[in-house]
Amino acid sequence: MLQILCTLLIFMVIIFPIGMYVYHITTHKKSFADPVFDRVDHTIYKVFRIDTSNMNWKQYACALLLVNACMVLVGYLLLRIQSVLFLNPNGIDNMEQTLSFNTIISFMTNTNLQHYSGESGLTYLSQMVVIIMMMFTSAATGYAACVAMVRGLLGKPMGNFYVDFTRITTRFLLPAAFLVGLFLVFQGVPQTLAANFTVETIEGKLQDIASGPIAALESIKHLGTNGGGFLGANSSTPLENPTILSDLAELFSMMVLPAACVFTFGHMAYDKAQERKALRKDSSAIVSDENKKRVWLGKEGRTIFVAMGILFLIGLGVCYWAESQGNAAVAANGITQTLGSMEGKEVRFGVAQSSLFTTVTTSFTTGTVNNMHDTLTPLGGMVPLLHMMLNVVFGGAGVGLMNMLIYAIIAVFICGLMIGRTPEYLGKKIEGKEMKLAALCIIIHPLLILGFSAIAVACQAGLEGITNPGYHGLSQVLYEFASSAANNGSGFEGLADNSYFWNITTGMAMFFGRYLSIIIQLAIAGSLFNKMDINESVGTLKTNTWTFAIVLVFVVYIFAALTFLPSLALGPIAEALTIGI
Repeated sequence: MLQILCTLLIFMVIIFPIGMYVYHITTHKKSFADPVFDRVDHTIYKVFRIDTSNMNWKQYACALLLVNACMVLVGYLLLRIQSVLFLNPNGIDNMEQTLSFNTIISFMTNTNLQHYSGESGLTYLSQMVVIIMMMFTSAATGYAACVAMVRGLLGKPMGNFYVDFTRITTRFLLPAAFLVGLFLVFQGVPQTLAANFTVETIEGKLQDIASGPIAALESIKHLGTNGGGFLGANSSTPLENPTILSDLAELFSMMVLPAACVFTFGHMAYDKAQERKALRKDSSAIVSDENKKRVWLGKEGRTIFVAMGILFLIGLGVCYWAESQGNAAVAANGITQTLGSMEGKEVRFGVAQSSLFTTVTTSFTTGTVNNMHDTLTPLGGMVPLLHMMLNVVFGGAGVGLMNMLIYAIIAVFICGLMIGRTPEYLGKKIEGKEMKLAALCIIIHPLLILGFSAIAVACQAGLEGITNPGYHGLSQVLYEFASSAANNGSGFEGLADNSYFWNITTGMAMFFGRYLSIIIQLAIAGSLFNKMDINESVGTLKTNTWTFAIVLVFVVYIFAALTFLPSLALGPIAEALTIGI
């Protein structure tokens, strides 16, 4: 527990300067990097003839979809002809058509669900030009959509997609990935274009050792909450994650951008509150409040951060407790498990860091793994499954905050009904149109998970992929589609998922789970942007308090119980009860 506590405390220290820097990027405030990156950005705008004027929500959504569609087409073509291109020292063949479809959708939607092993399925060119490139662009896309939504909710112009997309890439993702990549190389992660090589083991056997630009992929896959891996065994292999220091670097990399987006929201909401106060107070009071803001986080952002933090800590506690208790079925045979359940875990990480990594990667929807989730205890495995079903426990780059803001709107509506007041959020009145869109956005996620899971267990093509009988087999199916719909990418890897059925169905779940939600959320922001601000009164529900954070947690859990509890009861909960917890 001390390991976990120290890791989280370090994260809380580093997130303040990073969160403030991302806030400055988002709001175009002055930062130390401006002299260099202003020139880079302006060159990009000039070369590509980008109009940097503000867009409405429809223009923003269309630009986002168009950019993503172009990259999908180019990436799909490269995967289909990769064998005849250069940087293929290991003689990798072209990728099959349905697997290419699944892979390109997976990486463009920030999911990185891999139905292939990277060391045997992709050339170095594909790893760099398709996979790594899309890890940058998918993260930048989620961030851009998030800041546009926040601006709309606050009554600000929604900005320009191309500008937001460019600024987060040049000013944060690229330099941060370079620094993290250098650190991983220092820790022993390979970064080379040399071919795989064969060595003789101490047992006299021959073993192929994978090589390639692994460190470059590892850095951005975590910073952009992408997941996936250069190798099939992902970050559980020493080639991707050799030491406890590299493990911590990958943990922090996963967490910084989603948390920074919450900081950005909090400070932007604070700025709006200050502007409204300026209409009623003199400027000297505003300057004083502005200085106080830099100490912590705007109250609206703090409320969201606390709600997400509570959900995260509850899940982490359950996962760590379940794994530290060991497997009940093993204990029933009289075998002592002093180290907890070590099946599928690396001894250099143990139960503590494996539980933390598991909870982080599915809470921040990254999808990378340093242990095999299929071997988790039933209750330990239920935590990552549940967090992907919730899809609001910090979430991926930008989209986690967007999902939580939808829950905040619903919580405001429910509380408004309870006290007999018209629901308001961030100074905007929440009416029928916004509630219908919010309800639709909430329904899409469970519909994709449960709908595709029902199809999988009802048809032969789906059943053929299930390698475990009974309750655990259902958990495999639920996990696969929860990971796809939440754009996470991790999996219960016992599932035989490289087939026409699984490639196509998970591809559809990833596509609709990503873009339908983003479009609806931008539409809600666009609707609220067009509304007049409402002055706060005595009866206005405070949404920047600790009480509202608790309400938000309960609303999230209630919706999860109403939609997912029956399926969880038939999967991990039933398995836990069967083996004696």
